[in-house]
Amino acid sequence: MSFERIKEKLNILADAAKYDVSCASSGSNRANTNKGLGDATGMGICHTYTEDGRCVSLLKILLTNHCIFDCAYCVTRKSNDIKRAAFKVQEVVDLTINFYRRNYIEGLFLSSGIFKNADYTMERLVLVAKKLRLEENFNGYIHLKSIPGASDELMREAGLYADRLSVNIEIPTREGLKKLAPDKKREDFIKPMKKVKNEIIQYKSEKKIIRSTPKYAPAGQSTQMIIGASGENDYQIMTASHFFYKKFNLKRVYYSGYVPISYDSRLPQIGTEVPMLRENRLYQTDWLMRFYGFHVHEIVNETHQHLELDIDPKLAWALRNIHEFPVDVNRADKRMLARVPGLGMTSVHKILQARKFRQLNWDHLKRIGVALNRAQYFLVCSSGIFERRDLEPATIKGLILQNSASKYRLATSNQLNLFG
Repeated sequence: MSFERIKEKLNILADAAKYDVSCASSGSNRANTNKGLGDATGMGICHTYTEDGRCVSLLKILLTNHCIFDCAYCVTRKSNDIKRAAFKVQEVVDLTINFYRRNYIEGLFLSSGIFKNADYTMERLVLVAKKLRLEENFNGYIHLKSIPGASDELMREAGLYADRLSVNIEIPTREGLKKLAPDKKREDFIKPMKKVKNEIIQYKSEKKIIRSTPKYAPAGQSTQMIIGASGENDYQIMTASHFFYKKFNLKRVYYSGYVPISYDSRLPQIGTEVPMLRENRLYQTDWLMRFYGFHVHEIVNETHQHLELDIDPKLAWALRNIHEFPVDVNRADKRMLARVPGLGMTSVHKILQARKFRQLNWDHLKRIGVALNRAQYFLVCSSGIFERRDLEPATIKGLILQNSASKYRLATSNQLNLFG
C-alpha cells in the first residue's frame, strides 16, 4: 500500500482516537532485554508530564473507525457520515516501530471501533501487541482498549502483552447507557474488567512463589466515563466511580466532558458542552477518595448531589463540617490533617516529620509550603497570631474567594507588565 494511503489512514484514525482520555501509563515497569527496542517505566504517556518535568508521548490511534454499534455520543457510530478507514495489523506494528525509531513516541495506545463482533476486534488488537513483543522485541509501553464482551481467553492473552488494559464504561448509569447505546449491555463492560482483575490477583499470587511468572498488565486497568451526555449528577457519577474502584481495583477512572459532535434528539443540544471546571471538580473528588481518605458520600450524597464550581470539594466539605475544626497542627492525626483546606499530602507528611522535633508555628508552616490563606481558618498552632475563630462558613468562603481573586488579578497584572 502506498505511503499516501497509510498517511490518510493515520490522519483519520488518530483524529478519531482523540476522544479517549484514559491513556496514562503510570505503574508499568517493563525492562529492556536482549537488546530490544524501548522500555516502559513508571511514567506517563500520551503527551503528559513526568514528575521530573519530562514530556512523553505515544502513538494513539484506532485500529478502525468502522463500528457495528450506533451509540448516540460516539463520533464513529455506524449512522454517522464520516470517512472510514481500517489499519491492517502489520501496518500498526510498522507504524509503531518506525515512529519509535524516529523518537516520535515512547509507546502505543490502541483502541478500535467494533467490526463484526467483540472477539474478532479484540483478537486483532492482541495480535498487534503480540507481534510488537515477540517479533519486534518491543519493550515500550502498550495500552490496549478492552472490547466490551470479549472472551476471557482473549483478555488473558491481552494482559500478557499489554502494560495496561482499559474498557470504557462510557455512561455512568445503566439507565443512561440504555438510552444512548441501546445495543450495548452493562454486563459486557463488566465481564472483561472482572477477568483482568482476577488475572492480576492470580499473577501477584504466583509471582510470590515463581519469580519467572510472566507479567500480567503491570500497569493495571482503567476506565472512562462521558460526563454530561445523559444528565447524571455528580453524586451518581462519583458513586459509580467508587463502585468500580472497589469492585475491580482500578488504577484510574477518567472523566471526559461531553462534546456535541452531531445532532441527536437523545443528547444535549449543540452548544451545551460540559465546562472544563466540572471535569476538574470530578478529578479533585476522585483524588480525595483515592489519596486523602475521604469516602464518596462525605463529598457528594443525597443532600449534596452537585459539586460546587466556585470552590474545590475539600473546602466545600470543610465548610459543611466546620464543627470538626480547628485542628491543632501539633497534635492532629494524619487523617484529620489531610482534611484541612490548604494542606496537600506532601505538606501533611512534612508536618508529621517536623513536629517530632519541635512545636510548629505559622512561620514553620509557611516554610513547609502550607497555603495559609486557606489553612488559617481551620488550624491552630503554637503561634495564634493569625487565628480567627469567630467566622461563619459563608464568611470564610467569601474571604477565601476574595483572596483568590486578588491573587489572580495580581498575576494577570504582572503578566501584562512583563509582556507589555
